[in-house]
Amino acid sequence: MTAARSSNPIEAEPAWDVALLFPLQGEWSEQEYLDLAARTNRLIELVDGRLEVLPMPDEDHQYIIWYLMEALRDFVKPRRLGKVLFAGIPVRLAARNMREPDVVFVLAENVKQNRKEVWNKADLVMEVVSKGDPGRDRKVKRKEYAEAGIREYWIVEPTRKRIMVLTLPEGETAYAVTGEFGLGAMASSVLIPGFAIDVTDAMNAGDDD
Repeated sequence: MTAARSSNPIEAEPAWDVALLFPLQGEWSEQEYLDLAARTNRLIELVDGRLEVLPMPDEDHQYIIWYLMEALRDFVKPRRLGKVLFAGIPVRLAARNMREPDVVFVLAENVKQNRKEVWNKADLVMEVVSKGDPGRDRKVKRKEYAEAGIREYWIVEPTRKRIMVLTLPEGETAYAVTGEFGLGAMASSVLIPGFAIDVTDAMNAGDDD
């Protein structure tokens, strides 16, 4: 038998006192963030000492991430170009600033800068735009990734059925758009010559399952 949920508003309140066991927003250290992230299955990022709890991706979102990650890995691994991972690995952008990109790649010559728990270096990141907060990927992370010196950023937009490829000009701190690719086109990388994604296949990644 399932226990009935209490109708008493006092008993039904969240355990607010538990929140007092954690740092205040703006006061989270990197280690405190990493310790919490290791104990939860929620997607959490650290921005200027503040925690941001991200919406959980739906099935279509996950299929696209899977497709992108496998395509990139299948291209770079046999060529020994670097290492590819997907969401869950924190990437340090600055002090007390860590994001977990949907797909992240580091060139072979930079792999040694990273640890298994957190990456200090990324050369290419991909984000599948969230339906709940599209501005986070299109504007906020675009600015942060550029300022962190990440050389290439792919913004994958399921609602618009397109992939935008951004690259960071030498000495600059803002991205330039190198291509906007819609259905029927191949989204191609500048950082990784020869690597390209069929936009239609990416957007329909879950259709065959």
